[in-house]
Amino acid sequence: MKKIFQLTSFMILGALLTFSSQAQKVTPPTGGMPHDFKLSEKKIATLPNGMKTTLVKYGSLPKASIALIVRTGNMHDPSGKNGMADFTGKLIKEGTKALDFKSISAKAASMGGEVSLSVSMEQVMLSGSVLSEFAPEFIRLIGEMVMNPALPESQSARIKDDMLRDLSVNMTVPQNQAEEKFSKLIYGSHPYGAGMPTEAQVKAFTIADARSFHQANFGAKRSIIYVVGQFDEKAVNTAIASGLAKWKSGPALSYPTVTAKYSRDTAIIDRKGAPQTTIQIGGPVNGPTEKDYVAQSITNSLLGGSFGSRITSNIRENKGYTYSPYSYVQSRKGASFWAESADVTSEHTIESIQEIVKEIKKLQSTPPEKEELQSIQNYESGIFVLRNTDPFGIINQLSMLDKYGLPDSYLTNYVKSIYDVTPQQVSQIAKERLKTENMSLVLVGDRQQILEQAKKFDWKF
Repeated sequence: MKKIFQLTSFMILGALLTFSSQAQKVTPPTGGMPHDFKLSEKKIATLPNGMKTTLVKYGSLPKASIALIVRTGNMHDPSGKNGMADFTGKLIKEGTKALDFKSISAKAASMGGEVSLSVSMEQVMLSGSVLSEFAPEFIRLIGEMVMNPALPESQSARIKDDMLRDLSVNMTVPQNQAEEKFSKLIYGSHPYGAGMPTEAQVKAFTIADARSFHQANFGAKRSIIYVVGQFDEKAVNTAIASGLAKWKSGPALSYPTVTAKYSRDTAIIDRKGAPQTTIQIGGPVNGPTEKDYVAQSITNSLLGGSFGSRITSNIRENKGYTYSPYSYVQSRKGASFWAESADVTSEHTIESIQEIVKEIKKLQSTPPEKEELQSIQNYESGIFVLRNTDPFGIINQLSMLDKYGLPDSYLTNYVKSIYDVTPQQVSQIAKERLKTENMSLVLVGDRQQILEQAKKFDWKF
């Protein structure tokens, strides 16, 4: 339910960019150009029940990485039951009607791996990496978990207690509060904007609710299994056919219709006496299937999404208002948004917003220099290469193609597309999609101090 990943790609290569900006006296040798990504041959199949399979031979290590993804999640939480997907996922991990959690853990360990289960807004994923010879057995194991979960009543109270503890912590974290409120401003009453469950909602969860959710939302038509690495193809297909091919077809793939909105909404969440204010500002942008998405990603990286970006250099390096600001594009099926997030010292809240807006407007009016753009292009191409150096990185890329219906050429041409972006494109995208006059703004901090600063700087929300 919560966003687990935000800063990983932001920080990778950060040291390289910092070194590049500081080492002015000695010019390092020019790095080689990243090669286009070449996807290994995919073996794709669709079973009679609607289940899809993608097998990719990769690498030389005697291991296989496997992910079974079901296209459901918090987007399908019933009305008034936020977090039901998470509750169901935790119960699924408790085991099957034949094997409990302890037995599953021991079984996976004997294969050289473990079973991971994650629940997010748009998918539930069971995954793991095992020694090659155990790939078929691991597939049968996770298949049984998703098809025939025990959903044990005996574990319900413990799981709800764990969720309540996590909730009590998450509700006090300013970044979580800002992200939740920001999503509500962008998506309104849509499930994408539903946010964390309440304490009362979690306490009211029942095993009957979980069983109903599993029955209504899990099935072969919404699912795809990826196997990447070294494995016996015939044995893997046999394992899939003997297990997952027998799964019920279930509901058709479905994403709730959504329209993200631009609005001049501002929300202040009061934290009296807080030494910092958490800022979240942004609005809707294009998604992966829409025009100039790669160029939009470069624009984000140049503006705030990399360690050497303009906003970071301004409010972190030059002004010292914050330690780790960053911007990102949150892609959702049907509606995506761009946001800049920063934890700034309370006394510089309004000044920080002004500087963020200033950098956006500057980019809108003046294209970046070629040297600055090339530095960002090198960074982004390097990140892309790193993402595709391990099996799960490849699984994530393949899953993204399937989710958005993109061709393989999207990946194979990605590096070229990065270097095709022009300074003029970057400026135009900033002008068309980052409309500061209509952005949503969330501030989590000392309300009185924020309003006093707004008067001082003649800032109107």
